[in-house]
Amino acid sequence: MGKSKSGTQENNLKWWQLSLFGVGCTIGTGFFLGSSLAIKMTGPSLLIAYMMAAVGTYIAFDALSRMTAQEPLDGGFRSYAKKAYGRWAGFSSGWVYWVSEVLIMGSQMTALAIFSRFWFPKVPLWLFAAGYAVLGLVVVLIGVGLLNKLENILAVIKISAILMFVILALLALFGIIDGDRPIAYPNRMKEIFPGGVIGLWSAAIFAYYAFGGIEILGLMATKLRDPKEAPKAGRVMLFSLMIIYALAIGLAVTMVSWHKFNAKESPFVIALDAYNLSFVPHIFNGALIIAGFSTMVASLYGVTSVLVTLAEEGDAPVSFSKKGKLKVPLPTLILTMLGIAASVISALLMPNRIYEYITTAAGLMLLYNWMFILASTRKLLKLSTSDKIKYVIGAVLILIAVSGTLFHHTSRPGLFISLAFIAVIGGITLIMQAKWKKKRKRVLSPWPTA
Repeated sequence: MGKSKSGTQENNLKWWQLSLFGVGCTIGTGFFLGSSLAIKMTGPSLLIAYMMAAVGTYIAFDALSRMTAQEPLDGGFRSYAKKAYGRWAGFSSGWVYWVSEVLIMGSQMTALAIFSRFWFPKVPLWLFAAGYAVLGLVVVLIGVGLLNKLENILAVIKISAILMFVILALLALFGIIDGDRPIAYPNRMKEIFPGGVIGLWSAAIFAYYAFGGIEILGLMATKLRDPKEAPKAGRVMLFSLMIIYALAIGLAVTMVSWHKFNAKESPFVIALDAYNLSFVPHIFNGALIIAGFSTMVASLYGVTSVLVTLAEEGDAPVSFSKKGKLKVPLPTLILTMLGIAASVISALLMPNRIYEYITTAAGLMLLYNWMFILASTRKLLKLSTSDKIKYVIGAVLILIAVSGTLFHHTSRPGLFISLAFIAVIGGITLIMQAKWKKKRKRVLSPWPTA
């Protein structure tokens, strides 16, 4: 069942390194850019959505890390689903994850190309996208050691950019730097909850996008020197992220009225726009590129790892697990490259709205896997009554975010597309299950007697 290969050189991570890795692969464009759209929908009350998402994410990672501590498996969440509910669960959750991450990577690379054109407007988008894809694959091919070091370095850079904003925002609030716009403190209920309960409900999904990546953290947890430290690594990571997010978003919505935010600019650039700091757009454009690249590389590691374990367990062609001279089997590398290329081409050629719907669907599919993680604990862990209540609360918080997409016109089609993807993968799973049963019957049937 895809046992972790303990004792290898790469199984040497300390818990704090995993925490920093988690921060690195979590802070992405969902926070640096997507939070603007969420503020537009729900104003300062977005902080409540972030707290809900932090609790929901913590509960899902707590479930995953406790299973990892009990029995580290290289396939992470999908291997636990398989052990808990059978082959159909491991097959479907693995392919749901692979499809969703490949789709998301297409949008990540397109976004990286757009951000890069801020400085190099004449370079074609596809050239930048291809360049980032190659760089990402190089990092994954060199191995987990380089991936961990790179994510740690990029995490420090991203946190530094956010801390720079916090310092500048505090200087502005205390009048040490002057701007040409008065500070807009939200002090009425209408200013704090401009979209009401429905606005907050609709924006909850964007808060989860800012915390996405626990599946990758779960895959990396098997590389810990002591897998039992995985829950501690997750707690420290999520507590750190909650403080960083709450402080930065809280200051942004204090400095600028919620209706001035838009989906095309980082909320931190908008908040500091009145202070004539010419370096701010460049700093945050660089932070957006770093954030997008680090989450893209983490996703690349995730899709290649999951495809290899799918093949090792017979849920994908066996050739995807045959290792050669490269860190990643060549067929796995080729399929991943083809998937990314198709996703990038779709992002560049499809009308913006349609591709936005598809990537929203892909993000929702990742949350469906979080539900699988929570469900797996019921079979694999000895749960106390408080544990059971905690995991039910986690499932409810995730369902609140998913159902909130029904109330927003740009998210609603993504929900239906995600359910269509799930239906297709579910249909393929049923076909495969029928084949597995036939194969099992042939193996178990006695030899014909003379």
